[in-house]
Amino acid sequence: MTTRLNRSIVVLNRNNNINMRSKSKSSVAKAEELNEGFMNLIEGLTNFNLTKQEATLYVLLLKSGQMTGYEAAKQTGISRSNTYIALAGLVDKGAAYVLEEGKVTRYTPVPAAEFCSNKISCLEEIKKDILQQLPVLNNDPEGYITIKGAQEIINKMRNTVRQAQARIYLSANSRMLELMLPELQDALQRGLKVVVIGDKYFSLPGAICYGTNKQSEQIRLIADSHTVLTGDLQDDEDSTCLYSCKRNLVDLFKEALQNEIALIKLQKGDMNV
Repeated sequence: MTTRLNRSIVVLNRNNNINMRSKSKSSVAKAEELNEGFMNLIEGLTNFNLTKQEATLYVLLLKSGQMTGYEAAKQTGISRSNTYIALAGLVDKGAAYVLEEGKVTRYTPVPAAEFCSNKISCLEEIKKDILQQLPVLNNDPEGYITIKGAQEIINKMRNTVRQAQARIYLSANSRMLELMLPELQDALQRGLKVVVIGDKYFSLPGAICYGTNKQSEQIRLIADSHTVLTGDLQDDEDSTCLYSCKRNLVDLFKEALQNEIALIKLQKGDMNV
């Protein structure tokens, strides 16, 4: 399946007039970027419950408008039997419609925005049902929880900010602050106190912002003087953070952040900020 999928990608790129052998170095680099972008697109569509073959055919349908199974198989290099299976999967999953024209069966895509919105709405309904049926965790987990993986850490940060009820203290570099911007803005709209320490001045109207010159991947997040998340966040799965509701750890990091803020004020010669 992987070999056929790779062949499909090559054929699709050929249909986009990408001929890497005859291009200059700059053109080759651009073609590689396009190929990487295509792979990222396919990977993204798999998050909407499409297989890679279904995602490949869905992109092809969006480019072509409508096609027969034979035409799709010919353009992608996927075997005809697998093409028809994948097209049927697209129809079943709400990503394509069937057009009957006499004895000819054609497939046309559901617009991407409509398809994605439908999937998200469906997941929201499933989420409501699940939350109504699952038991509620009454107490925060005791002890110290290790969270591994960059995306899992970011997810935990976002959820911690969303669940906060009074105040947020966040120390992170500008890249991470930009990722957290929607959640921080939402916290401000909910009337929370938001204090941010960044490696350079970070503009967030309504928040108290402090800028430093440090270039660090370390993050420290305290919510409601109740929970703390701290660690180093890299762009890989080796990132590790510690999450805890232990009072002694929360107090320790609160004091550390207060000292950092006091140092920033002292360096700027303004202890009244």
